[in-house]
Amino acid sequence: MLKFLVKGLLRDRHRSLFPILIVASGVMLTVLIHCWISGVLGEIVDTSAAFSTGHVKIMSRAYAENIGQIPNDLALTGVTALVEKLRAEYPDMIWVQRIQFGGLLDAPDENGETSAQGAVMGMAVNLFDKNSGESERLNIEKSLVRGRLPQHPGEILISDEFAKKLTVQAGDRVTLISSTMYGGMAMQNFTIKGTVSFGVLAMDRSAMIIDITDAQIALDMQDAAGEILGFFKDKVYSEQKAKNIVAGFNAGFKKSDDEFAPLMKRLAEQNGLDSMLSYISSLIGTFIIIFVLAMSIVLWNAGLIGGLRRYGEVGLRLAIGENKGHVYTSMILESVFIGLLGSVIGTALGLAISYYMQIVGLDISDMMKDVTMMIPSVLRANVTAQAYYIGFLPGLFSTVLGTALAGIGIYRRNTASLFKELEV
Repeated sequence: MLKFLVKGLLRDRHRSLFPILIVASGVMLTVLIHCWISGVLGEIVDTSAAFSTGHVKIMSRAYAENIGQIPNDLALTGVTALVEKLRAEYPDMIWVQRIQFGGLLDAPDENGETSAQGAVMGMAVNLFDKNSGESERLNIEKSLVRGRLPQHPGEILISDEFAKKLTVQAGDRVTLISSTMYGGMAMQNFTIKGTVSFGVLAMDRSAMIIDITDAQIALDMQDAAGEILGFFKDKVYSEQKAKNIVAGFNAGFKKSDDEFAPLMKRLAEQNGLDSMLSYISSLIGTFIIIFVLAMSIVLWNAGLIGGLRRYGEVGLRLAIGENKGHVYTSMILESVFIGLLGSVIGTALGLAISYYMQIVGLDISDMMKDVTMMIPSVLRANVTAQAYYIGFLPGLFSTVLGTALAGIGIYRRNTASLFKELEV
């Protein structure tokens, strides 16, 4: 019987073409938007983790309360011993020290007088230790526009956009003017060895990348760091693992009243990412439900229209003695075939477009000139394993639901009206 129904659908395009196109279009949009949201969410999480939050971050309690001010006067001290302890207790994670700081970068002319100045957002990382993985994590080498990477103390990188603003280039000397950990004025000369463009507008406006040892000397922060970041060795953020690590670490300092006691936070607790992640996850679920309902209504209407054209066929089948339940079941089986074929076509099209958007991406830099969050300027889709089957949910369910609603009219038919229709 199934073979007979499939042949009938393939030979009568009026019964199959329009519903298949509707299903394919809906499934394609479902797959595309799922991949797009997954890609954007993944980009935001990965970028925030690499540049700002880590998978977990340790700060002093006072620093955490005023983190928006980057208060290095409230930084952690004795960080070398603390990092060694963390590596022993959590060997499945990579622990790195970082210092965030602000200040002015002064570019002198040939006479040593100020030629240009600009507010700088500095990040001190371990550039010279390859085991730290900081260069790869921040994608510094691939982000290099001009010059080379720092290889010796006193060498720095700045963003290419910032370099153009100050009219400086690789090889020029600049002076950092900032404040020390103890509130004094810090002035230190550095040599620009290269310029970078990370594709993250918050960094590309005025970033300065410096080795953490140089920063500790310049800011009078010996054996101190504002933040200690932890990353899972498989590079994949796990919310449950992060919760367990945070709970275990913070339990050891729960009874301490010291405002400089270390406090660990997971990625989702920082920069409002928790609410954003929850919102996007619920958005994906809501989107699929809306698509199922919308496609069901469209297919229901398509079924009603098709049913009007098939009144004669249905009436004849009932008149010759075919059971109403059998007719209804055959229509459901037809809808399953249409749903499967439409879902396969729609999934293939959605994956093809998503893969293209994963490679090329969408440049939104013009829309984010005033954005300070760690969001990449080029957003890309991400073809996940779920994308291969997620479209079948609305594709199959809505088709069957639409046919089920439209086919209810079969049970309302009566024999008296059948002969009238057949005479016409």
